[in-house]
Amino acid sequence: MKRLFLALLVAAGFSIAASAQKYALIDTEYILKNVPSYEMANEQLNQLSQRYQKEVDNLYQQADNLYKSYIADKVFLTDDQVKKREQAVMAKEKEAAELKQKYFGPEGELYNKRQSLLKPIFDDLYEATKKVAEERGYQMIVDRASSAGIIFASPRIDVSNEVLNKLGYSK
Repeated sequence: MKRLFLALLVAAGFSIAASAQKYALIDTEYILKNVPSYEMANEQLNQLSQRYQKEVDNLYQQADNLYKSYIADKVFLTDDQVKKREQAVMAKEKEAAELKQKYFGPEGELYNKRQSLLKPIFDDLYEATKKVAEERGYQMIVDRASSAGIIFASPRIDVSNEVLNKLGYSK
């Protein structure tokens, strides 16, 4: 009798624990497409990236022109002039590579600008998601946009529109 009672008690405990866990999904791509400040930040980053790329391409083109000029004139140059021209070509290539690293490197200007523009948006998204989770009693909210492991999820557990409402955008 004690064993039966203990088994029922353990089974009841597991069923209560299992039913108490609530999950939800959000789609950050969908949410961010409906946040105007995200679209403006992305456009600003694209324009900055294109401007930086033009500057880098210009330096590489200058290095290429120096090299072509050097090759064309090489037979007419003295040894000292050859060395100077080679050094000029290498210096221009090095300058272009350094500029590329400065703009596009892991701690480059584009990365820093992206952080300054997008971090506040993602922080707001996190806070809005956290509020929805707390209000509705969810233990976990999974991002369907970044999770390749989700094959199917019921639309009933998608709370993306609620998060958008918390951000101040209605859909």
